Amino acid sequence: MKRDKPSSLFLQKLMGTATAVLLAAGLGAAPRAEAQSAYPNKPVRVVVAFTAGGTTDILARAVTQQMSEKLGQPFVIDNKPGGGGNIGTEFVVRAPADGYTLIVNSVGPMAVNQTLYKNMTYDPLADLVPVVQIADVPNVLVVNPEVPAKTMEEFIAYAKANPNKLNYGSTGIGTSSHLSSYMLSKRIGAETLHVPYKGANALTDLLAGRIQFMFATIPSVISHIRAGKLRAIAVSSLKRSRSLPDVPTVAEKGFAGFSAGSWFGFFAPKGTPAPVIALLNKSVNDALPSLEAQMIREGADPVGGTPEQFGKFTRQEYDKWKVIVRESGATAE
Repeated sequence: MKRDKPSSLFLQKLMGTATAVLLAAGLGAAPRAEAQSAYPNKPVRVVVAFTAGGTTDILARAVTQQMSEKLGQPFVIDNKPGGGGNIGTEFVVRAPADGYTLIVNSVGPMAVNQTLYKNMTYDPLADLVPVVQIADVPNVLVVNPEVPAKTMEEFIAYAKANPNKLNYGSTGIGTSSHLSSYMLSKRIGAETLHVPYKGANALTDLLAGRIQFMFATIPSVISHIRAGKLRAIAVSSLKRSRSLPDVPTVAEKGFAGFSAGSWFGFFAPKGTPAPVIALLNKSVNDALPSLEAQMIREGADPVGGTPEQFGKFTRQEYDKWKVIVRESGATAE
């Protein structure tokens, strides 16, 4: 009889342990797995491969604020400038594909740099997956008011009549502002001189009259256009910008197909789970309507759409800019 007690006690413990294991494997497992798989359940890092205060940074902060409120977790901007956007882009390429490191990127790092830089160790089109396009930001051809041209026709006539006397600025060799002006000069048959700058210095010299024209992103110059300090001649998009509806496109002035500008959107490391991509895509698309008026006022046209649409667009942009970069002879190394 004395031996029965330990035996009974052992069985009770064994039954209790088995029950606990079964509960963990059955009823208890579902809530735990659900909790672990919920996304996002911690802060999300959003890399911007350029300095704070630029167009990429401004758009990223506006959209991620809305995403934070909707998804209940902080979306924290992490500026990693350098290398024409390559440093921040490569950081995200090497990051875990878990949805907690994303990048808001633009035309340069995604569609230009592969051709411009000769020794890149990654392929952004293969190593990142598209999430959603945030906005299209056309370039606008602006001239210093001392240039006697108020229309595209007058600008072309003046440029042709004054070969190598019109200097255009850019934010650097191989940037959208450089290649846009290069494309235009080729299309209109004018001889112009490129003066590359670092960042905002080009705009400073344009306002001072030390250079005569440039293609600039609309957000960077829209206040100067409204103040009469710069004159807008044409925009580089295929259709007119909602921010400057009275300014014609280069294409409608007789240069069919002319399209050059900046665009911005979310990308994630290759291998990021499809449900995470879908949730992020929906979150941005849901945020854009409330930001539309602000974005248009500041010079950006909201886009949105599916990951597939953004991926197709990015590939088309790469194919276009590859030809232009090679034709221009531009190289960053």
